[in-house]
Amino acid sequence: MVDVSTHELVPEHNVLDDATVETVLDEYDIDRTDLPKIKRTDPALPDEAELGDVIEIVRDSRTTDQAVVYRLVVD
Repeated sequence: MVDVSTHELVPEHNVLDDATVETVLDEYDIDRTDLPKIKRTDPALPDEAELGDVIEIVRDSRTTDQAVVYRLVVD
């Protein structure tokens, strides 16, 4: 079986620690549940991602070099 998460077109996905999550939520003045969602079954997620974790996704961008987005892991 192919490991999709290692494909060159899949952006980097990182599980954030609680302190970083709080910093991000404070920066955007939102709650964890206000974040866009990503399913736990998404093949691009790291194996250690659990329900309720916040994932940082770093994509290449033509205009800003890198675009960072955040997603909440749901069932």
